[in-house]
Amino acid sequence: MTTSVETTQQHIPENLPTHLQHFIDGEFVDSISGKTFDVQEPVSNENYATVASAQPEDVDLAVAAAKRAFKEGPWSKMLPRERSRVLHKIADIVESRDDELSLLESYDSGLPITQAKGQARRAAENFRFFADLIVGQEDNAFKVPGRQINYVNRKPIGVAALITPWNVPFMQESWKLAPAIATGNTVVMKPASYTPLSAVLWPEIFREAGLPDGVFNLIFGSGGVAGDYLVKHPDVPIVSFTGDSSTGATISTAAAPQFKSLSLELGGKSPAVVFADADLEAALDATVFGVFSLNGERCTAGSRVLVQRDIYDDFVARFAERAKNIKVGLPSDPKTEVGSLVHPNHFDKVMSYIEIGKTEGKLLAGGGRAEGFPTGNYVAPTVFADVAPDAQIFQEEIFGPVVAITPFDTDEEALELANNTKYGLAAYVWTTNVKRAHNFAHAIEAGMVWLNSNNVRDLRTPFGGVKASGLGREGGYRSVDFYTTQQSVQITLNEAHSPKFGNVEDAAATSDS
Repeated sequence: MTTSVETTQQHIPENLPTHLQHFIDGEFVDSISGKTFDVQEPVSNENYATVASAQPEDVDLAVAAAKRAFKEGPWSKMLPRERSRVLHKIADIVESRDDELSLLESYDSGLPITQAKGQARRAAENFRFFADLIVGQEDNAFKVPGRQINYVNRKPIGVAALITPWNVPFMQESWKLAPAIATGNTVVMKPASYTPLSAVLWPEIFREAGLPDGVFNLIFGSGGVAGDYLVKHPDVPIVSFTGDSSTGATISTAAAPQFKSLSLELGGKSPAVVFADADLEAALDATVFGVFSLNGERCTAGSRVLVQRDIYDDFVARFAERAKNIKVGLPSDPKTEVGSLVHPNHFDKVMSYIEIGKTEGKLLAGGGRAEGFPTGNYVAPTVFADVAPDAQIFQEEIFGPVVAITPFDTDEEALELANNTKYGLAAYVWTTNVKRAHNFAHAIEAGMVWLNSNNVRDLRTPFGGVKASGLGREGGYRSVDFYTTQQSVQITLNEAHSPKFGNVEDAAATSDS
């Protein structure tokens, strides 16, 4: 195992805040109770800041501000072009602060700095995309000649609760914020407690861009208190959540009695299926990147690699060699390919799965703490081969730099293995047989499939999964559909010709005749 640095001293961003506050109705505020929690940076696991911890009364204030801004403020009533201009300004500001954003993101999450920069740029693109989409959007109109015109009136819904994860947090926040406010809603956002740092940049970005007070509200706190109360709040009709499947099930149960609009993007255990006729060099590049990029902390990671037996031994040997040569290092080092996991609790979880894996597969690379990093949340990129389909490391989401590789013989066996988990978020297929590629993709139980490609996503396409990987779709027009209500309006052009129930005169005339 090689490392890319000679020191384990993390780079500290300039002007690093030591206390983070909520942002409610245009003002930074502490919790009414004064409660706080500590947040750690993942290289040393030392506390670097205290964070205001929202209790129900703080959530009430944030929701009330968002509701008031929706009902009384200008945002929900603006023309799409007016909102679009603000979103484009937001995108410009995010792009101009790319370096600062990526440094904070890397410091807070352990994400390698080069990958953090890519996420910051993608955040700006999310705003630009929806700024354009709301201006160019069309809705249906139908005409019944001489009788009726029918059209769709699309309206924002109200206060949206956005609950975001700790992996690539700033980009994930933009993914929800952009369509929610583009369509005229107001929001209360609760970031993950592990990674609150980059979220505090949104208020000044939005203020500089001209977003009215109350449209964006930010609260910090635990999922069990702040998140749970926000989801159940009667003045919050929309909930968008990204996180693990167990929490998603809890949110679904909590939101059901009030019939809230719900979008859940949850866990995954995505297969990467490599057939013998695949471009092996390209498949190696993509599958290694697919599980080890973003420190393996990605919902769409191809963490199960299924390889046809004809090429299995060669592919596995080359894959393991790649993993051994991955550069593990400080998140702030541009040469780093795998940095530090986000939190010691998550580090312990990943390490526990590695110990389980040693009893379930053949360890070919990694298998413990990364060499040269005695402290922090560093995990060596780990490869297990010959993993049976009933193994825990085959079935359960690890969310770290750990891969399970399994052989198959036939197309039918590959499909059975690919679908043999409770998850169904993403899948990757490598073959030069076009007929096989499409038929196989259609048969996979996954919300998204990439053929001969790593995870390169067009923002116009729907994002989401099936089974335990989630509910609903966001992305492109699907996001606009989710964050708006579609009202059908019918206009009569001629007489309505309604039956005259209870008309006494008509009834009398009929009896006389």
